[in-house]
Amino acid sequence: MSANSVKKKVVVGMSGGVDSSVAAAILIEQRWNVTGVMLRLWSDDNSTIGNRCCTPDSVDQAKGVARQLGIPFYVIDAQTEFRRDVVDYFIQSYRSGETPNPCVVCNKMIRWGYLLHKAELMGAEFFATGHYARIKKDGDHVYLQKAVDTKKDQSYVLARLNQRELSKTYFPLGNWNKQETRKKAVELGLLIANRPESQDLCFIGSGNYREFLIKYSPGTSQPGDILDTNGNKIGTHKGLAFYTIGQRKGIGIAGKEPFFVVSKDISRNCLIVSEMDLLGVRKFKIQDTNWIIDNEKSEFEAQVMTRYRSRLFQAKIMFQRTSKTAEVQTLEPIRDLAPGQLAVIYQGDLVVGSGFISTFKE
Repeated sequence: MSANSVKKKVVVGMSGGVDSSVAAAILIEQRWNVTGVMLRLWSDDNSTIGNRCCTPDSVDQAKGVARQLGIPFYVIDAQTEFRRDVVDYFIQSYRSGETPNPCVVCNKMIRWGYLLHKAELMGAEFFATGHYARIKKDGDHVYLQKAVDTKKDQSYVLARLNQRELSKTYFPLGNWNKQETRKKAVELGLLIANRPESQDLCFIGSGNYREFLIKYSPGTSQPGDILDTNGNKIGTHKGLAFYTIGQRKGIGIAGKEPFFVVSKDISRNCLIVSEMDLLGVRKFKIQDTNWIIDNEKSEFEAQVMTRYRSRLFQAKIMFQRTSKTAEVQTLEPIRDLAPGQLAVIYQGDLVVGSGFISTFKE
């Protein structure tokens, strides 16, 4: 952007943390017309601090950074939208025996759905965040790439975005690593330079997700039978929502060999367990697929990641365009595969697409 060109307006989603603050600072240095925005999100009414993504302290920190950088800053209320699109989805997933992925859904529905729309109403041409990922443009097509810093790469949680959303997006930290980001914050004298990162689920308040589900979805805590793979009752569970596929500790049964959760039978409210050597899936189906790279072939080779920051597995992808489903066949078995989790498909450092795990076969 030349010194004489008109500054393009960009809205930066700010959290009061290091990454989004430095992202805003980088854009200012690149002569963008920057506005900072934070969303006020719903949280459990028992929480003393509110939603962890927008606590009063976080709002104050973001305001302070905006003041230091000399940019406008606004807080936009999205509590209703967040409760409807993220929290209700979280609860319903557990009711259905799935393992939800609320951060993925929040990025799609709230940050790039609700907030991007608000940014455009504010006259912004682009939307930016402090995520560690890269965007590559080639003609009319936009590609989502892994970040240079593979330890911080967040392309997995962005894999639901579509061409329009990606074309309106900037990730200023895509070529940075975390050490460089913190160093930049210190050099700029930002108030949040040494602020730690938050990893907790943002909306459940001061308790844990079990307490949250008992409060907002009491049916998920209904006790039931624990069965082995032959259908024999070997114990009693405390509620299917409180167990995850692959779980070993906390099941409450003992044997000669350790037991692992392998599946859930929702219709009978039964938890199915087995020994370790029965775990591992080579074939599974994904639904509600989102393709960033539109392959002409219905079958192609790729790599798949089935949990955030887990390892990649070599796979063959066979997709059905009309039904928005695909079958994934891996060369080696994947342990701890959980329905409801997002499977993200890569080719090298490019995100091809994604879909939610629905069914699988051993």
